[in-house]
Amino acid sequence: MGERALSLLGSDTGAVIQDNYGTLYWLIAIGSAASWHLRGTRVLCELADEATYLGVPPVDWTEATRKGCTYWRVPLASDRYLTDTRALWQALAAADHVERGPRVDGRQLCVRCELPTDEPVLVGSEGGSLGGALYACPRHTPEYRQHDQVALLEALRRGRSEART
Repeated sequence: MGERALSLLGSDTGAVIQDNYGTLYWLIAIGSAASWHLRGTRVLCELADEATYLGVPPVDWTEATRKGCTYWRVPLASDRYLTDTRALWQALAAADHVERGPRVDGRQLCVRCELPTDEPVLVGSEGGSLGGALYACPRHTPEYRQHDQVALLEALRRGRSEART
């Protein structure tokens, strides 16, 4: 999702750090994303009960040359520092929609781990409890092959209309 968002932002991105797992970190204004709720996206911030630390690589580490090290995927520069928060949110939301399909409101059970998730992803359309719609948590979504998004949306619509009756 991060790769797609980076591509969508293009030259409008600020500096971006990448870690050895492939996770991308954008630098944004402090507090500007505190209310975000995007699947597969975590805002690193300091809360009353949580502190988050991110290792910032030296400015000249612009390639993944050392195993296990972070580096500047989009190098820090005087004219490229912070990413506009609104543009980043739009790119991440669009990437999420393309990668995982439409956002589903409310909690659903993951078809794989059978635990409730606040970030359900529609992954199938056969034999689910809500009119054939099957959901997975973000952790298990990659285990399911991509389905036809039109068929998934139809299953979701059927589930909503059957739940109302």
